[in-house]
Amino acid sequence: MNYIDIFLESLVAEKGRAAKTVDAYRSDLELAAEQIGDLSKAGGDAVQNYLAALSAQGIGAATIARKTSAFRQFYKFLRLEKIISKNPAASLELPKLSKPIPKYLTSDEIESLISSAGDFRNTVRMRAMFELMYAAGLRVSELCELQVAQVLGDKLLVRGKGAKERMVPVHETAIKALNEYMKIRNSFITPKAAAKRSEDGSRYVFPGPGKDGHITRFGFFKMIKKCAVSAGISPERVGPHVLRHSFASHLLSGGANLRAIQAMLGHEDIATTQIYTHVLPDALVDAVMTHHPLAKND
Repeated sequence: MNYIDIFLESLVAEKGRAAKTVDAYRSDLELAAEQIGDLSKAGGDAVQNYLAALSAQGIGAATIARKTSAFRQFYKFLRLEKIISKNPAASLELPKLSKPIPKYLTSDEIESLISSAGDFRNTVRMRAMFELMYAAGLRVSELCELQVAQVLGDKLLVRGKGAKERMVPVHETAIKALNEYMKIRNSFITPKAAAKRSEDGSRYVFPGPGKDGHITRFGFFKMIKKCAVSAGISPERVGPHVLRHSFASHLLSGGANLRAIQAMLGHEDIATTQIYTHVLPDALVDAVMTHHPLAKND
């Protein structure tokens, strides 16, 4: 019996894991099985020695962390299904990963980037995409796959990783940009884009000509790079995720609660959101200089 296949099927059916995650876990577990043998019969030493050998070969910490996670999830599943009586991955620890400070743009740079959309033919659509992504901290996949039914007035019902939903408020400027775009949205619906249909031709807010029926991540990536050049910002500093990072960084430096930012970003673990605390030193200095009684001049 192929327990790897059964485990992966459970990830999709019960946890809604993304196809890329499932494919990565499959690759990791099948490669391990080639070295270790039947994983359902492996002991803790065999698993630990396999990971240690990868490290000795120079495999990066991030890759080993993913493989370790695959083992832990796999054996947890086998234990819950009572296929094994002892979890050989129980003592495995994820390698410590360095957490680089996320790249983000200043508020002025964000405004320049959004304004630069006016230099292109699809200015109205691009402005709506930029405004929404920055206003709601969306992942690029969440933006591209956003459906008309998910726009609820001044809020978005966002479907994130693992098919989890979250409600995100959107400010008036972004909603205005979206409404302007919706007036011409039908002009972007091609026969291919209409493959994923709704009553008005496409269920997606940003339809595209591809087989999925919506604009692609790569398509948006090319757009944002062109806008960066037009705005006088190095294209290397700009990407879809940079807008998400900027959203979180600007909220936190403006005094927003970390838990609130976690909820809006759709992070399962608060530790993931804590990478944005890099903006706190300047904010703390400003708070002290503004509010501390001894810092005030006579």
